[in-house]
Amino acid sequence: MNAANPPFPGDAKPLVARDTASDRSVARQAAVEAAGATLANRPDPVSVIRRAEELRRGLTGNFRDEAVSSIYAEAERISRRVVRHGDTDPALDWDQRIDRIVTSPILGLPLMLVILAVVFWLTIAGANVPSAMLASGFFWFEDRAAALFDTAGAPWWLTGFIWHGVFRGLAWVVSVMLPPMAIFFPLFTILEDLGYLPRVAFNLDFLFRRAGAHGKQALTMAMGFGCNAAGVIATRVIDSPRERLVAILTNNFVPCNGRFPTLIMLATIFVAASFPPVVASIAAAGAVVGVVVLGVGFTLLMSWLLSRTVLKGEASAFTLELPPYRRPGVARILYTSLIDRTLFVLWRAILTAAPAGAVIWLLRNIHLGGASLATYSANALAPLGHAIGLDGVILLAYVIAIPANEIVVPTMLMVYMGGGLMTEMESMSDLRALLVGQHGWTMLTAVNLMLFALLHNPCATTIITIYKETLSKRWAALGALMPLVLAFLVTFLTATVARLLGWV
Repeated sequence: MNAANPPFPGDAKPLVARDTASDRSVARQAAVEAAGATLANRPDPVSVIRRAEELRRGLTGNFRDEAVSSIYAEAERISRRVVRHGDTDPALDWDQRIDRIVTSPILGLPLMLVILAVVFWLTIAGANVPSAMLASGFFWFEDRAAALFDTAGAPWWLTGFIWHGVFRGLAWVVSVMLPPMAIFFPLFTILEDLGYLPRVAFNLDFLFRRAGAHGKQALTMAMGFGCNAAGVIATRVIDSPRERLVAILTNNFVPCNGRFPTLIMLATIFVAASFPPVVASIAAAGAVVGVVVLGVGFTLLMSWLLSRTVLKGEASAFTLELPPYRRPGVARILYTSLIDRTLFVLWRAILTAAPAGAVIWLLRNIHLGGASLATYSANALAPLGHAIGLDGVILLAYVIAIPANEIVVPTMLMVYMGGGLMTEMESMSDLRALLVGQHGWTMLTAVNLMLFALLHNPCATTIITIYKETLSKRWAALGALMPLVLAFLVTFLTATVARLLGWV
C-alpha cells in the first residue's frame, strides 16, 4: 500500500463492521437468494452437452493440432518479448537442423528405412558368430552329458529324451535368440535414449491415425522386431484401452528375431542365388527388408479393420513434444536392454522351448508300422500344405514350433533328413540341394513360406504375454487365431493365382 495515500486521510475515521446476530441472519438470507438465482439461471447440462456435440461436428479434423500450434505460437511470441538471448545455443540450432531432415515429409520415411536396415544388418551379421559359438558349446556339453549317461548304463530313450530332446531344444532357442536380442535391444535402446524414436512416431503418426490406431503404435511395432512379446509389453505407453488392444493384436505382423532365421535362409537360397555373388548379400538383405515393409503394411491394414469392426472408435489425438537430442546413458542402456528386455523375454522362451524339444524327439523316435509319428503327421498335413503352396513337413514344423519360432528350420531338416534329433546343414549349397533337389521346393514354396512365416500365429511366449497384459482369454485367443487365419488365406490365394497363371 502506498504510504503517500493513507487509507483514512484527514479526520476521516475507518468504518468498523459490527457482527450482530441480525446482520448474520440477513447475510445468510441474501446468500441463499443469490444461490437460488444462480441455479435458476444455470443452463441445462443436457443442452450444454448437445450444443458441445454440435460445435464439435463443425470442427475440422486437425482442430486439436491447430489449437496446440496456436498455444505454442503464443508461448513463443511471449518468450520473444520478455526474454533476451545472447548468442544462439549451438545445441538447439543443431537439433533444429537435424529435425528438418529427420522429420521431413520427403526424407523422414526413407531415412527411417535406412536406419532400420542398418540395425537389421548389424543384428544379423553380428549375431552369426556368437550364435555359432553358443551352439557349439551347448552341443559339446550335450555330447559329453549323453556319453556320461551311456557310461552309467542309462536307457537310450532316457538319454535321448533328456539330452537330444529337451536340452537340445533349449540350446537351440538360447543360441538363436540370445545374440540377436543382445545386439538389437541395445541398438533400439540407444535410438530411444538418443531421442530418435519419438521422431519415428511423428513420421508414422499420419499412417496409424488413418488406420484408426494410435501414433505411439509405431514405437511398439518397432520393439516387436526384437521380440513380439516385448512389443506387446511396450504397448503400456498407449493410454487408450481400445488403441492399446489394436496395438497388441497387430504386433505379431512384424517379424521377430525368431522368424529371421527362416526369412534369411529363404532369401539366401532363392533370392541371392539369382544374383551375381558381388551383390548377392545385398539382394538377400533387400528381400528381408521387403518382407519387413510388407509386415508394416499388414499391421496398418489389420489395425484399420479392427478399428472398424470389433474395436470401433476414433483415433485419439495426442501431442508429441519432441525431446532434445541427448547423449545415451551407458548404464541405462545396459540395464534396460539386457536385464529388463533380453533376459526377461529369453526366460519366457526357455520355459516354452523345453516342452517343444521333448515333443520333437518323441515324434521322431516313436515308430508305428515302420514309420515315425513325425512321418505320419507330415503325411496327414500334406493336402493342406499343398493347397497353400507348402508341404506337410513345413506345417508340422510350425505346429511343433508354437512354443518357439527358432526351432522351425531345425525341425524341418530333422524330418526331411530322417534323423532322430534337430540338426542343421554345414553350408547353404547343401541346404539348397536338400530342399530344392530332393524335396521339390520351388519359388512358390519360398514365397509362400516367407508369407506364412510373416503372418502365422505368435509363439506361446507372446500368447501368454497377451493374456497377462489383457487379462482376457478372449483377446488372447483372437491374438493367436487372427494371424493364423490371415496366413492361410493369403498363402492360399497366392498359390491359387500362381497355379492359374501357370507359374508353377
